[in-house]
Amino acid sequence: MTQSPAYSPLDTLVDLACRDGVEIRPILLRVLTDLFVQKPTHSAEEEAQYVELALRLIETADAATRSAVSARLSTYPNAPVAVLRRLIALAPEAGTTALPAKSETPAATRHLDLSEEFFAANASERRLILTNLAALDQPVQRRPAPAVSEVIRRLETAALQRNPGEFARMLERALGINRAIAERVTRDDSGEPLLIAAKVLGMPAAVFQRVLMFLNPTVGQSVERVFELSQLYVDIEPAAAERMAAIWRETSAKRTPVHATVYHDDTQRSARAAATPARHSAAPRTSARDPRVKNSS
Repeated sequence: MTQSPAYSPLDTLVDLACRDGVEIRPILLRVLTDLFVQKPTHSAEEEAQYVELALRLIETADAATRSAVSARLSTYPNAPVAVLRRLIALAPEAGTTALPAKSETPAATRHLDLSEEFFAANASERRLILTNLAALDQPVQRRPAPAVSEVIRRLETAALQRNPGEFARMLERALGINRAIAERVTRDDSGEPLLIAAKVLGMPAAVFQRVLMFLNPTVGQSVERVFELSQLYVDIEPAAAERMAAIWRETSAKRTPVHATVYHDDTQRSARAAATPARHSAAPRTSARDPRVKNSS
């Protein structure tokens, strides 16, 4: 079968992984499945491409990966029967397991899984995930960011001042994500999450390099790593970064508590207010007579 050009980067990465001795096929199978189940329907060509790649990867996948993929497909109404049957055939209790019942999994749950897989992945696996996201043909929901140039200026200032807390606070507002994810993006020691945020905001490449060198010492002290991320920043499709940022926003909405502080120092302000008496409180009452008068008498 002739494969679509959209999937050619995947085969290239698999070939490179095999040659370099890096085992990324399990994560590739998981990511392919995660992305496949995000669309409610697929064309015949799209399904055939997924089936061909998945059947190839299933043969070399470990039991844990097969189990995870089987669980994911079992909740997808349009899961390919050929893939399900192969997973069942390779299961420990082959021949006694029926086809899984199908029910729809909420999109927020699938996105939460993919977000966690991205943060847990290494550099090669993260590049692979971004390549998969770029290959999707579903529309990207872009979130307009007001005053982007000012946001980028303040982000660069925070990075040059080596202030990751302020940098994370700015990202939280600019990308519409919660503080926990903003902190993970800012303090990640590999740098790909920061690359995604910069790409979504349209940060110039030169500014992105300066942010890399100053914000996180683990990344900035490695010239090779800064070069690799700078090249990836040029190569990565903006749509891939937009889709990952959208996933972060969905998982942020799921995890955000009912009350979230508006200012980063709300807690400190509340503590000060409780400990400091009100300025306009009534002064303590004193005796009507002046003590000096009493002493003199």
